[in-house]
Amino acid sequence: MSEMSEVSAFKRISIASLGDMLKPQVGSEHLVNNMGAVRYRDAYLIQQEEGEAWIFDYGVLVAWDLSESDRLKLCDEIKDFIEGGYDRPLMDQYSYKRSDDMTFAINHECIELPNDDPLTRLALSHAFAQSAKLDVFEEKAQRVIQDNAYISKALALHGKVPLGRRDLAKLRGVLFDTSSDIALHFNLLDTPEFFWDYPGLEEFYQRLVKYLDVGSRLNVLDKKLETIQNLLDMLATEQNHKHSSFLEWVIIILIAVDIVVYFV
Repeated sequence: MSEMSEVSAFKRISIASLGDMLKPQVGSEHLVNNMGAVRYRDAYLIQQEEGEAWIFDYGVLVAWDLSESDRLKLCDEIKDFIEGGYDRPLMDQYSYKRSDDMTFAINHECIELPNDDPLTRLALSHAFAQSAKLDVFEEKAQRVIQDNAYISKALALHGKVPLGRRDLAKLRGVLFDTSSDIALHFNLLDTPEFFWDYPGLEEFYQRLVKYLDVGSRLNVLDKKLETIQNLLDMLATEQNHKHSSFLEWVIIILIAVDIVVYFV
């Protein structure tokens, strides 16, 4: 019986990456004016009859003890205010409960909270949201690397990339766009400014960040970005080579034409 009550004491945390970012002005106005949200630096709190949701500027929602129907309803209400919305939002779930001895602990994707303060949940939501955004960056970088793995293989086998100059330029644009997009938003994964105002809550955040292995994953993402940069450098060299070859042929043809004209 005690085991049954302990299991039932746990509630659900749902994390969803909805898109690239919340529309700066219109999104904020909608959340505050129409949905009664409260702003905490880069996050909004929306209280529900049961549970609450934290919506972050960078397009991640962290729901605490919301039913699946309420969570889906909330996501539907704000989807028009998310830039670059995802067709299938990346999802993750954890469990939590109030600690019996008022201590903070993380065990097997279950969190024990030392209190019922919403700001404690916000501190942890920051870690969950950053981890979810890191998932998006990791997937984007990995997809680009996999899609273009044939380039290095083609160079190894044939000594050249089987693409014309225009296609090379387009591919370089795709790689650069992916790399720069991640690099420009990399600061989202820094320690949030929220903890300047609430330094006493940073310990909870840091412990969850460590549990979610954010540091190691950032190092892996750095390596993936280096791989993308190497691909960019490789394509730039190939494009320059093709351009030089084209100019050489133009010069050869012009000389040949000049010789023919001279003798005619």
